[in-house]
Amino acid sequence: MGFIESVIQTVQTNKRSIVLPEGNEPRNVCAAAEILQKGFAHITLLGDESEIKSVAAKEGVNVDCAQCINPKTAPMLDELVQLVVQLRAHKGMDSAKARDLLTNDVLYFGSALVKAGKVDGMVSGAVHSTADVMRAALQIVGTASDCKLVSSFMVMEIPQCAFGLNGTFIFADPGLCPSPNSEELAHIAIASAKNFKTLFKSEPIVALLSHSTYGSSKHTDALKIVEAAKIAKNLTAEFLIDGELQLDAAIIPEVGKSKAKDSKVAGRANVLIFPDLDAGNIGYKLVERLAGAKAYGPITQGLAAPINDLSRGCKASDIVGVVAITALQASSKS
Repeated sequence: MGFIESVIQTVQTNKRSIVLPEGNEPRNVCAAAEILQKGFAHITLLGDESEIKSVAAKEGVNVDCAQCINPKTAPMLDELVQLVVQLRAHKGMDSAKARDLLTNDVLYFGSALVKAGKVDGMVSGAVHSTADVMRAALQIVGTASDCKLVSSFMVMEIPQCAFGLNGTFIFADPGLCPSPNSEELAHIAIASAKNFKTLFKSEPIVALLSHSTYGSSKHTDALKIVEAAKIAKNLTAEFLIDGELQLDAAIIPEVGKSKAKDSKVAGRANVLIFPDLDAGNIGYKLVERLAGAKAYGPITQGLAAPINDLSRGCKASDIVGVVAITALQASSKS
């Protein structure tokens, strides 16, 4: 059984409600139909119901069991307007501005549904940028009380791979933090370890990656990773975290033993923390495209409720997978 299939099996027993704000976009409509057919989540689609049903008919799918909400005519609009005013009054938000925002920006309407507890999570980004999705999420839902920063990770499922957890890894951060400093990398490592444990019910083994292993380079970039590993270890003893490690030393037992023989992580890592956004984004796309890996995400970590972004190049099957993960995140918060 693959990763997403196992997540779907888990969340089917306690269905969560997920909103897809890009409700009339064909990939979202097709994904909603598949989710409803598999029966693992309740789905809300934002947009005009007749338009959504027209897209469904054109795609040859059925979304009759989805809840369709038009932000411009929604019965709960007044309630959500009041909520947004309360949240953003310090930024000059008033009722007129809130109403205009909610009726014209589905990302804010969807985020407000999450904040109000009317749905458990949101998945968007098929036609919106990451910056747009995260702006709405941060302004309306906000960060978790125990979070230092919001970051992201990819779940990578690599076929015929002997490394990681049967070929499955978490890669972080491929989507949000451009140039994290040592402290930020430490927090990304810990958050990623927690999510690995939630998603896989297995021990996370976390490697902070570098071009250097255990002092083979004294460059400042490598020293940043060394410091990040020290901070992470000081913050928690719950997880195995080590660095700096080159990629091969992190995941291949023979290389890890040769380059970092005293490390409890080297050669065993299943959570890979990249030094910056460039490395993380390039790394996951290389593995996805050249190794034929399934890539799910970016999955957001650090928000007060699960709101996840999609690549604008995503397929309907990718949306299905991210909705399943979002439902599992929502279950873990309850």
